[in-house]
Amino acid sequence: MSATRRVAIVEDRRFREHRSPEDHPEHPERLAAVGRAIAERRDRLIPLEARPADEAELIAVHPSDYLRQIAAAARMAPGRLDADTYVSRASYEVARLAAGATIDAARAVAEGRADAAFAAVRPPGHHAEASRAMGFCLFNNVAVAAQALRRDGLERLLILDWDVHHGNGTQHSFEEDRDVLYCSAHQFPFYPGTGDFNEAGRGAGVGATVNVPLPPGCGDEEYVGVLRRLVVPAALAFRPQLILVSCGFDAHRDDPLASMQVSRAGFAEMTRTLRAIAETVCGGRVVFVLEGGYAPSGLYEGTSAVLDALLESPAPALAKAPEAGAGSTLAQVIRQVAAVHRDRYADLGAA
Repeated sequence: MSATRRVAIVEDRRFREHRSPEDHPEHPERLAAVGRAIAERRDRLIPLEARPADEAELIAVHPSDYLRQIAAAARMAPGRLDADTYVSRASYEVARLAAGATIDAARAVAEGRADAAFAAVRPPGHHAEASRAMGFCLFNNVAVAAQALRRDGLERLLILDWDVHHGNGTQHSFEEDRDVLYCSAHQFPFYPGTGDFNEAGRGAGVGATVNVPLPPGCGDEEYVGVLRRLVVPAALAFRPQLILVSCGFDAHRDDPLASMQVSRAGFAEMTRTLRAIAETVCGGRVVFVLEGGYAPSGLYEGTSAVLDALLESPAPALAKAPEAGAGSTLAQVIRQVAAVHRDRYADLGAA
């Protein structure tokens, strides 16, 4: 008889108190679609309480002056921090709540209280630079959680970012760090303009940033192929102690802000691949953190796919990497990424 999977969930009505201007795509009701998927599986999930990150946790990524800037902007709200990023009166507290919820979801898995976790938070975080809000993001939830785990004693972390937009803030938080492997598959060229093949880390962190820029129109074949042919060998060589996933659903084929074609089945297979990596190298420890996704159908289908794949038992095994037809988009991408990183990851791109 298969063991029951312990999958933790963090959700909170307060995440909807970060209010958006009329017709803004990053609106509170995004969480309604996510919440519907969670509710359908609630009896199989472990609920975790959300609590705000404290200043000591936030300043591991964001300096104190920046925290004061966001707090002051919220007091003067409503307003915008740039053309895309807004604040309402509750935004500072809700952003702290999103960061704290992400930390606690990651700790629940790191400490063995859950096998995996999904943090249904907003505002999203992966565009937030140390001292700059951008791309709908105020605090970098995944980066803050990663630093908390490292203070707890974990030494090597993998951050996999499959949001359709490149996570510039997360990359910049760790690009000089050899002990955090940041991998991103994203539409390119596209907002925010970062994430080309040759962005591979700096200083001691050279090789610990793996960017996989994809042209518009990519779908399940390309995304699953990238994970199996590029992320799997990099992760097996790096051997992280826990995997954090910046889990955007804006690569879904219905999303209004992007041009990708990922289906529910694609998100499910991507999740199985991440689970298989985690089972192989870090005792199954994997944490998914909501980032983007602006179509209700994409948010519902993506969340459903991730949760179902996390709840599956027994755990999936690492599947054979798919062949990439000569001249295909996948083959071209694999060749370009491997050319940058093969010295560090000998099996990168291998079938």
